[in-house]
Amino acid sequence: MEEPATILYIEDDPASRRLVQRVLGSRGYNVHVAADGLEGISLARETKPNLILMDINLPSMDGREITTRLRSIPHFAHTPIVALTANHSPGSRELALAAGCTGFLTKPIDVSVFPGQVKDFLQGRIEPLAVEEKSTHLEKHAQNLVERLEHKINEMEAANKRLRELDRLKSDFIIMVSHELRTPLTLISGYAHLLDEQLKQTKEETLPAAMISGVAEGLTLGVGRMREVVNEIIKVARIASGTLDLALGPVRLSVIIQDLCQEYEETLKKRSLNLQVGDLERLPVIEGDGVQLKSAVENVLGNAIKYTPDGGSIFIVGRTVGDAIDIIIRDTGIGIPASEHRRIFDQFYTLGQIEHHSTSKSAFMGGGLGLGLAIAKGIIEGHNGRIWVESERRDMDALPGSTFHILLPTDQSTQKVNL
Repeated sequence: MEEPATILYIEDDPASRRLVQRVLGSRGYNVHVAADGLEGISLARETKPNLILMDINLPSMDGREITTRLRSIPHFAHTPIVALTANHSPGSRELALAAGCTGFLTKPIDVSVFPGQVKDFLQGRIEPLAVEEKSTHLEKHAQNLVERLEHKINEMEAANKRLRELDRLKSDFIIMVSHELRTPLTLISGYAHLLDEQLKQTKEETLPAAMISGVAEGLTLGVGRMREVVNEIIKVARIASGTLDLALGPVRLSVIIQDLCQEYEETLKKRSLNLQVGDLERLPVIEGDGVQLKSAVENVLGNAIKYTPDGGSIFIVGRTVGDAIDIIIRDTGIGIPASEHRRIFDQFYTLGQIEHHSTSKSAFMGGGLGLGLAIAKGIIEGHNGRIWVESERRDMDALPGSTFHILLPTDQSTQKVNL
């Protein structure tokens, strides 16, 4: 008894694959399917099909390129390869035949005649292509291959450049995390050692209250800073994985900003920074997660403080834009280069050299993990909002400043707001 023919169908559309499998499977054929070119070539080597059905418009490698590749493998030099495509454009058939296809069928298939067409190609049917046409379309196919190769090379170069940049950012991040954690660890270790020495030296049963209070304050400071670092890493990991949970409720942004101004009061006074806040009381209540939104605004405000020299000014105003609120935070700082406007919101990205990294988050040009703006972006976009920056340039002398916009919808049931 003759074994049933094996047919390989390379097609990225699941519905088309299922239909062909059912139609040809009901006729006794052994049908294998592949969703893309690389999988198809691998499956062809494995199954050694008697006939290959090939979609033309495939991702990564199109059907003509796959056919050319298969024809270069000795086993498939004479295997029937039939284009099965919805592309009816002029020249499509000729290009497929010039690339090495045995025949050309169009979709949607007619299930009443399709099995007979497949049988004809299995029995040796070959669709002819005039020598002149073959030469012309073969040249065009070669040109297409070169263009696609050039495009792929450009894509690979861009991808490699991005990978190198990510590798650098990863190395910088590891250095910054080490620095950020080492400082509070040194603090904790130092105070613990001091406490131990005092316990050994004192003859009294108890230490002075002032001594205990100072040590406890130092230990608490170190542990708190370590907790901040860990929480930042956890938060950005949740944002990246899409698992940031939002506890939605009514939120007054005026209250959030008022609280932040009070928290930064000592830093602002120490650095002689002038913070001016507009009338935010008239802004409508929005739907959101108050804790997360406070974290987002805090990171943007903290960024403005960090990159504004002592004696500079920071302005916060708000306005209603349609069904959204636009919170604007402007500073008189060093500014941001136009080429960096998008990249500053990337995870781990830090503007400037990490050699000057400082664990102080409030000092001018102070340090951090490069996660603040990425966290702010993740939280705001999690609220269907948008964040962007406007700045002419980076100039340490002229101080052009930066303006950050936080655009948030008042109601989370609305669609994402547009810039």
